Amino acid sequence: MTALTGLTALTTAWAIPAGATRTAEPWRPVIMAALGDSISAGFNACGWYLPCTSRSWSTGDHQSVRSQYVRLRAVGVAVAGNNVNLAVPGSTSADLAGQVTRAVGRRADYVTVLIGAQDACVSEERLMTPVAVYERRVAEALALFRAGRPGGRVFVASIPDVKRLWQIGRKNPVARGFWAVGRICPTMLARPTSTSAADRARRDRVRARVADYNAALARVCAAYGPACRFDGDEVFRQRFTIGHLSKWDFFHPNAAGQKLIAEKTYAMMRDWLTEEDTEPAPVLVP
Repeated sequence: MTALTGLTALTTAWAIPAGATRTAEPWRPVIMAALGDSISAGFNACGWYLPCTSRSWSTGDHQSVRSQYVRLRAVGVAVAGNNVNLAVPGSTSADLAGQVTRAVGRRADYVTVLIGAQDACVSEERLMTPVAVYERRVAEALALFRAGRPGGRVFVASIPDVKRLWQIGRKNPVARGFWAVGRICPTMLARPTSTSAADRARRDRVRARVADYNAALARVCAAYGPACRFDGDEVFRQRFTIGHLSKWDFFHPNAAGQKLIAEKTYAMMRDWLTEEDTEPAPVLVP
């Protein structure tokens, strides 16, 4: 070591007191990935029964939706061209770990997660994923992300209120026709005009299961720590209208519905872009 470098080290050591902190640059993701099911894949948002990732609320690049990706670019975040959509229509919580593995392989440093509707939208109630199983699967998937991308961040969106679908579509004969022919979410949407006590109770139980899934998401995200943000049931609480639904199935969000999700979720995470993380400064020994 030369006299000059020795003097520099000594000066630095005295300039930074032990236990002091230094301010890091605000968080700026470079590669973002959408994980989840048909909602994040933009299914039926621009075509007949096909994914339309350009309209995804998460990573879509269509200006009509103004996805999180588009909004991040608009404020100068350098994610241009690095919007990876790994969401797969029909996915359940059992598929999330595989999607996370692919996101890690793509070196994503920001992922959005919206998954769980298909855990509840099954052919009969007894086949719905138990809450404990759902919670374990999501926790294990996020643990994989933490291990593979320890500096990454996760945004978790709540599952939409599937009973709201029934409420706004049950009097629409076209919607009822699509639900019946496509056997769409039978646990909630079967016999949509029935007012029997059994059917009312069934709908309430399915809604409660979705609410329980969302509570599980909140717990998993809280356990993950500050690098995970749950939307606080913001998507679940949305009073969306039939104008937010695809005209091809009256179940999935159309471009307007995707825009609504993008707007509400971005509002929940945008403070990440202005915060300044603090970290312990190195303690140098003279």
